[in-house]
Amino acid sequence: MLKLILLLNCCFLFSQDIETGLDVHKQELISDLKEKKIAVVANPTSILKNNQHLVDFLFANKIEIKTIFAPEHGFRGDADAGETVIDGKDSKTNIPIISLYGKNKKPSKEMLQNLDYVIFDIQDVGVRFYTYISTLHYVMEACANENIPLIILDRPNPNIHIIDGPVLEKDHTSFVGMHLIPVLHGLTIAEYAQMINGENWLGENVKCKLIIKKCKNYNRNKKYSLPVKPSPNLPNDLSINLYASLCFFEGTNVSVGRGTDTQFQIYGSPFLTKKGFNFTPKPNFGAKDPLHKSIKCWGENLTKSRPISQLNLNWLIKAYKNTTDKKEFFNSFFTKLAGTKTLQIQIENGISEKEIKKSWQKDLEIFKEKRKKYFLY
Repeated sequence: MLKLILLLNCCFLFSQDIETGLDVHKQELISDLKEKKIAVVANPTSILKNNQHLVDFLFANKIEIKTIFAPEHGFRGDADAGETVIDGKDSKTNIPIISLYGKNKKPSKEMLQNLDYVIFDIQDVGVRFYTYISTLHYVMEACANENIPLIILDRPNPNIHIIDGPVLEKDHTSFVGMHLIPVLHGLTIAEYAQMINGENWLGENVKCKLIIKKCKNYNRNKKYSLPVKPSPNLPNDLSINLYASLCFFEGTNVSVGRGTDTQFQIYGSPFLTKKGFNFTPKPNFGAKDPLHKSIKCWGENLTKSRPISQLNLNWLIKAYKNTTDKKEFFNSFFTKLAGTKTLQIQIENGISEKEIKKSWQKDLEIFKEKRKKYFLY
């Protein structure tokens, strides 16, 4: 049991029999892309099973990559959450990098000029406010406008077993919530792309031509352990599992462990009860200026907790009840994360987790049924 806990908290391993879209179709890609001009939307998760990056693999096989598009955290993954990603050139291949997480979140017509294909290969974690699906939307929209096919190399969703949370309300759309879906949607990135097309989220009669490269030996009952961090502050399987529940704290005055090595596995604040577990955030990779920097935070250590199979609100409710600064507990970002003003009001009024979740069920059931037609696995 101790070995299992250490494995869960310390490292990532490939699930042995599951193959990503890139691994399954790599040779097919080379033959299909010969003498074609392409752009790639990628980050550090865009790797083969042997850890070779997609861009390095294509470059070595003399595929003409005109542009690399970089999402939040950058192409090589060295930017903080929310930090503007700047344009530049890849140090290994000298290919131009254009940021999709700065002033331009959508590729322009000029950026896509003379391209035959765009490839999208990014590991998602199945959470509405994880911005890679927003980047996917804008890339699909740009490709649709220019009639350029988008090749999606699918990857498993490590949270595919959880569909939970309030469904986003249209008035609260933003880059951390573009579509009317729950917090955890239970779809792979390619399935999600099909839903964007199918639900007309690009606009009426606007469709992106998708070429989907499926995973192999994957189904909705299989667990998947990521080979690399999907972003700087999700260091392991447990953090990915707890992310959707703890990320609500990003809209409060409570730290989720940025500036420690147990991000999204702990939470705390100077305003919570000063006893028991505590930590002091310090600047580190992925958190140059963490919340409550150099200030002792009191809270809860979840590093030994079991993985959860539903969204947990009890940590958020408990923190609100125990804070000495209720007036400053929530900030405006909370509503963007929740996708509704109702959740904050429910917590402030002392509504239980059970009753809050009951209020979501009708919308959740509608979404669960709607998404089935986009399943690939």
